[in-house]
Amino acid sequence: MKEVLIIGITAALVNNVVLSQFLGLCPFLGVSKKVKTAGGMGAAVIFVITLSSLLTGLIYKFILVPTDMTYLNTIVFILVIAALVQFVEMVLKKISPSLYEALGVYLPLITTNCAVLGVALLNVQNSYGILEGVVNGLGTSVGFTVAIVIMAGIREKTEYNDYSPALKGMPMVLITAGLMAIAFSGFSGLL
Repeated sequence: MKEVLIIGITAALVNNVVLSQFLGLCPFLGVSKKVKTAGGMGAAVIFVITLSSLLTGLIYKFILVPTDMTYLNTIVFILVIAALVQFVEMVLKKISPSLYEALGVYLPLITTNCAVLGVALLNVQNSYGILEGVVNGLGTSVGFTVAIVIMAGIREKTEYNDYSPALKGMPMVLITAGLMAIAFSGFSGLL
């Protein structure tokens, strides 16, 4: 149980998918303008990554390995992720149309979010069992959510600050992301 907890904490804080591995930057930079939409995107990513970790782990262990077709794992994982994102899109459109509209083009981009596929492939690469893979997926997605919500909060607070016009917009966002990455590197001493 201790190892599973370490996997989750490491995935969320120490090896943060956005700030340490630099995966999933497109939605991180694009959706982090408002805390509400960042939280919605984070919730969608938590659902997709956790469930895709479970499904890809099951498919890999019980279908691809026994049939000796592990070379198909990337293609199969992409198909599973795409189906899950379509499901999330349909649910959000019915449950929260305002959040669906706010996420806009970034919701379908979860399908091509390299963080989602990266977690599935890292689970296989690290030889995680199904439980470890799900915990790694949950930890990774929680880390993504924490990072995107913090970034959105900072962006909301600095939106009307007075600083050089040359730094307005994306330059300040990238500086902030760099400072967040430095701050998160402090968690490496945790484990």
